[in-house]
This record gives sequence, structure tokens and C-alpha cells, in this order.
Amino acid sequence: MLRRPAWQVLRQFVRHDSDAAGTLVLERSMNRVQLLGRVGQDPIMRQVEGKNPVTIFSLATNEMWRTGESEANQGGDISQKTTWHRISVFRPGLRDVTYQYVKKGARIFVEGKIDYGEYTDKNNVRRQATTIIADNVIFLSDSGVK
Repeated sequence: MLRRPAWQVLRQFVRHDSDAAGTLVLERSMNRVQLLGRVGQDPIMRQVEGKNPVTIFSLATNEMWRTGESEANQGGDISQKTTWHRISVFRPGLRDVTYQYVKKGARIFVEGKIDYGEYTDKNNVRRQATTIIADNVIFLSDSGVK
């Protein structure tokens, strides 16, 4: 497998101005998310009429830090924040495997892109939703900590 130097790979994401005025310059961009956490609920599969089915589940990630005295002294209290992410899987093979084998409490790695959208709830109120569209799911354990 041939590997390109990092500068060649990154160069495709950087804008290069041209000497010619009015030249259209196309830029590349990146929308990538990597999450490692535990599944909060068993996946569900939904299908809206006329659209492809989607597997949906929640994933919890934790952030921990020390408060109070400096970290070097190992003093102070440990604080933790849990963030919940809504994961949607559209890819046919991955969607079906995820629906069948992902279970509540399982530790998994999810790679994909972030998507922001709007919907109207049952009370006719417009709401915003943030979703991770999964391209890859790696199973790291069968179940949660017991």
C-alpha cells in the first residue's frame, strides 16, 4: 500500500489562491467525529414511509477532572460529566448488524459525522436535534460493567 506524506494529504484541505482573478477555488472541508463510550439503550429501527430504515441508539461519553488542589498532588475531588449522543446508522449492512448486536451497556467505538437538523414535535413546537451519522461501529465488549 502506498502512503502519501502528511503534507500532501493535508494540502487537499487547504485553499490555494490563483493568480487569475475570478477563478473558482474549491475547498475541501472535514466533518468527522470519533466517540468511545457505553450504549444507553438497546437500538431501535425506524422507517419513515418512502425512506430507508435507520438504526438509532444513544451513547454516553464521560469527561473526568480534578477540582481543588493541583493535579500533581493528587488532591481535590474528582468531577465527572456525562454527555449523551444520539447515533443514527443508515448504511445497510452496518445498520442491521448494529441493530442485532449492540446492547445497552456495551462499550463501543463510533466513527462518523455530526448532523444538525430541525423537527416539529407532537405539540407543534420546532426543535433542534444533533445526531451522529455513523460510518463505522467497533464492538469493544459484550455488556456493561457489572
